[in-house]
Order: sequence, then C-alpha cells, then structure tokens
Amino acid sequence: MVVDRLENIEKYASLNPLFAQAIEFLKSHDLNALEVGKTELKGKDLLVNVAQTKPKTKEEAKLETHKDFIDIQIPLSGTEIMGYTAAKDCVPEDAPYNAEKDITFFTGLAESYIEVKPGMFAIFFPQDGHIGSTATEYAGPAYSQKNGAT
Repeated sequence: MVVDRLENIEKYASLNPLFAQAIEFLKSHDLNALEVGKTELKGKDLLVNVAQTKPKTKEEAKLETHKDFIDIQIPLSGTEIMGYTAAKDCVPEDAPYNAEKDITFFTGLAESYIEVKPGMFAIFFPQDGHIGSTATEYAGPAYSQKNGAT
C-alpha cells in the first residue's frame, strides 16, 4: 500500500507498466469534471472508475482484495478513511473469490485506518486488503490496472 500526495504520484510510475499512462491521464484531465462511471483507457487492463458512494461505518465496510488489479484511489470531494490489512491476514482465509469482478470480500475490521484527503491518493496492490469510503463523503476516481500488465 502507498499513500501520498498527488504532486508526488510520478515517483511511483515505475511500480507498474501501466502507471505512467494512468498518471498522464491524471495530469491531462480535470478529475472533478469526469462523469460517474467506468472509462477504459487501455481496454480492460486500465480503467478509470468514478464513483459517488454512500459513506459506510467501519463496521459496515468490507475488506477486499484483488488478484489481478491494482487500485489507485483518489478522493475528490471529501476525506476518506481507508482501511488496510495485509491480504494474508484477512479472514476467513477461504473467502470466495469472484473471478469475473476480480474481488474477494472478507469479514472484520481493518487492522489500521488512514485519512486520505483530496489532493492525496492511495495505491492498493494484490497483497493489500483494503477498505475505502468509510466515515465520510466520497466522490473520486479509482484507477484499476492489471497487475504486471504491459
């Protein structure tokens, strides 16, 4: 997991072959003007998903992991409280994986939480169990990119 300010996002371009394209999109678009919904930047390998979600309590929110995708989450209109637990520590260990949506949901609270404010971002890799959109209003893009895609 990475949490940082948007002005530093270029420092992370080398972490995945598709990050440079995602960063270029960020720099060339007004994120507040994006329509709600999914936009494919490179087929299904690189997506922008702008969502307006109803905030959840920590108890309502579910930890999730992805096997194939990496999430870059950017709140635009409010602070998000994002949760983190290493995927290997998420329970139950045998939680069902939805291959079509590339997601596994887990029970329980995250081990730690951090505020991610507008002007910041969080990156969640397949080894990161994560929760977003807790305790505050959220509207912003999440970039999903296939892990290791070229």
